[in-house]
Amino acid sequence: MRKATVGTTGSLLLASGLVLSASVPAAAAPTAPADRIFRGEDSSDRAPDCTEAKCVALTFDDGPGEYTDELLDVLDEHDAKATFYVLGSKIGKFEDTVERMAEDGHEVGNHTWDHEDLATLSADQIKDDLERTDRAIADVTGEKPATMRPPYGSLSDTAREAIHHPILLWDVDTLDWQHRDSDKILDITLDETDQGSVVLFHDIHESSVDAIPDVLDELADQDYEFVTVTDLFEDDLEPGTAYSDARPKQ
Repeated sequence: MRKATVGTTGSLLLASGLVLSASVPAAAAPTAPADRIFRGEDSSDRAPDCTEAKCVALTFDDGPGEYTDELLDVLDEHDAKATFYVLGSKIGKFEDTVERMAEDGHEVGNHTWDHEDLATLSADQIKDDLERTDRAIADVTGEKPATMRPPYGSLSDTAREAIHHPILLWDVDTLDWQHRDSDKILDITLDETDQGSVVLFHDIHESSVDAIPDVLDELADQDYEFVTVTDLFEDDLEPGTAYSDARPKQ
């Protein structure tokens, strides 16, 4: 069994992707009648066995946006699955796009309602924010998200205890939001990606979406399989625990 990497004690995950926050198990996620957890349409039928295959999870934050449908086209052309950490406040404007994510077999995750720093909020504020976003996603996809990603990777002990989702961070930060350079995005991805990596992009930037065809081609040439985060971790995820990658244990 591969070992997922979790954070160490602290309160913040910096833009570089360095994990400075720890996994503090939270109470088991509440269950509600007729609620389903989102894992991607038929993802279990399509996903490779990541204990055998060379898997990587491409993840996209802060959308959906005006370039997301173009990205979905590219992913479809490459038969690649990805995970989208969406903002609840944007779903109303892009309902068709979010619905398409689910129909195409991608995973839709919770990235809060409007990108507030969870380390600055109370437990009740965090719960309300995530539940509101869960409902907005479920209203479109029919399923609640299985995982969440905190904006900026920022967490506190209060946040960890209040979050009733597995927390998905990353081990490869393309810094695409900063330099907006498609060539740099490709270079960073190729230099830093390894089996079991979780790679961070933002589909709200045109330069990021423009980089993805080459990212997919180059990584495919290295025999990578593109899977959702829950397929990468094979559902071995605990609520309130933060994960940055599923690289094989050395």
